[in-house]
Amino acid sequence: MEQILINLIAGALGGVGAGKSSPNFDLGTIGNIVSGLVGGGVLGQIATLALPGITAAAQSGDLSIGGIVSHVVAGGAGGAILTAIIGAIKNRAAA
Repeated sequence: MEQILINLIAGALGGVGAGKSSPNFDLGTIGNIVSGLVGGGVLGQIATLALPGITAAAQSGDLSIGGIVSHVVAGGAGGAILTAIIGAIKNRAAA
């Protein structure tokens, strides 16, 4: 459960960061947070499936610093990537 929360929080922060870094990607604060949550959750779960060692450590209650960092990076990247994609599509449609 902790890994999902880490992914969601990091994804939301990544989404806000990506949205505010470029006006082309900005979906508004709420839009950035929502797209970041979704992106962080999805990519975080994909990273968990791709790295079974992290999953095993988390399930045994021995979530190491490396595991936490990998979840933060995956969640943040997922949030930023999805926010950038949705923002680019939104701006192309508006143009």
